[in-house]
Amino acid sequence: MNTPPTAPPATNGTTRRPTEGELEHQRAAIAALGHELRALVDATVRTSAPAEALHRVADGVRRITGQLTGRRRERAEIPAVDEFPGGTRMYSPVTGAGSPLAPPMRVTPADGGLIGRCTLGFAHEGPPGYVHGGMSAMLLDELMGRACAAAGMPGMTVSLQVRYHRPVPLETPLRVHARVTGTEGRKIFVDGSISTEGEPSTTVVTADGVFVTPDPDRTRALFPSLRGTV
Repeated sequence: MNTPPTAPPATNGTTRRPTEGELEHQRAAIAALGHELRALVDATVRTSAPAEALHRVADGVRRITGQLTGRRRERAEIPAVDEFPGGTRMYSPVTGAGSPLAPPMRVTPADGGLIGRCTLGFAHEGPPGYVHGGMSAMLLDELMGRACAAAGMPGMTVSLQVRYHRPVPLETPLRVHARVTGTEGRKIFVDGSISTEGEPSTTVVTADGVFVTPDPDRTRALFPSLRGTV
């Protein structure tokens, strides 16, 4: 079987733009590695293996890490496999299929905004059996920002007020909702909530957020890889 060539890294316009086929091939490989890394993380935080076994695994992981050679992405550089803003983010800690930290959350349009679905595991634990409160805030912040982009107003968080009504259970399918509720100049007001799939009408966490669309000069300063496109 012929294997499509690997997509070259993004270097601010100094290399050929990968074809869509190359990008999809690279994304599939990134997602496969991300899946296995999430399985490793879950096994790591749940195991009661003896110290000798942990040392052997650590040595094996160190050898595998050494195989990830080549150029490393720089800060603020947008990966070639990403669609920024508002699209695919392969390494997002919330939605990224390639991230060992992400659930990852799956996002679809619904209910006048966006719905995110995910299940958080032991790697996201706060109180025993329940999700760390910071993870709930991160899920909401991500989806609320995506709701801004979906409404044609990409923005950055300037205020996020989170209210915890009930503990969020681990290993339970969750339903995250976000929708834009209004605007004022460059300000965008967004509501968000988390419930379980089993009880979608009972919110366990709610949030109000204010996002701001940066002006073009500020956008270019924050994201130099976008120069020439904004």
